[in-house]
Amino acid sequence: MNWTFFHKLGSPKWFYDLSARLQPWFLVTGVLLMAIATVWGLAFAPQDYQQGNSFRIIYLHVPTAILAQSCYMMMAASALVSLVWKMKMADMFIVAAAPIGAAFTFLALFTGAVWGKPTWGTWWVWDARLTSMLVLLFLYFGVMALRAAFDDLDMSSRATAILVIVGVVNIPIIKYSVDWWNTLHQPATFTLTEKPAMPPEMWLPLLVMVIGIYCFFTAVLLVRMQTEILRRERRTKWVRGIVEAEASK
Repeated sequence: MNWTFFHKLGSPKWFYDLSARLQPWFLVTGVLLMAIATVWGLAFAPQDYQQGNSFRIIYLHVPTAILAQSCYMMMAASALVSLVWKMKMADMFIVAAAPIGAAFTFLALFTGAVWGKPTWGTWWVWDARLTSMLVLLFLYFGVMALRAAFDDLDMSSRATAILVIVGVVNIPIIKYSVDWWNTLHQPATFTLTEKPAMPPEMWLPLLVMVIGIYCFFTAVLLVRMQTEILRRERRTKWVRGIVEAEASK
């Protein structure tokens, strides 16, 4: 197996150069797809036969909830790499991704509350799915707080990685909470292994929004990782060269 690409990812300079080239493409693609999905879902998708137009918040709620969980799983994989191989780029990923994941988790909870009001008659219930998503938000906050609690970089990296790995047990709880407990929250709208519960004219714009939000997430993540790389590598020659080039413009 060729591990060349994996080792290249561990190089801050190589990753910085690659992300600088890819970031604009992810940003443009993400914004374009989200705009298309928003117009498609709000203006052209049919009403739900039970919920009417209130169901349309699904085009923001579901993608943000999916991404919030995916982001944490990616952080857990990076935490494992950080602990085992001591790859600093993996640690930088956790630092860069945690605030983004927290933002998307909050947005998922907020849109869920807005959707819950006309559907359940209340903004919040201590439903298994909602409660486990709230735990996910606290995990993101905990990762950021723990990161800031240590002055020693190695110690903070190790402690953060352990917390992230321990917290990943919450992800299957979120996913299967509607199956394990009697909850108000509806089951998954669509999965990779089952036929979608909605007609194509309703779930296709949702799929486009999911892809768009992932592209947007990637674009924001790359910017944050570039910033983190410049902060940590500021004493290296190649970073000083970038700073001097920007100053001379």
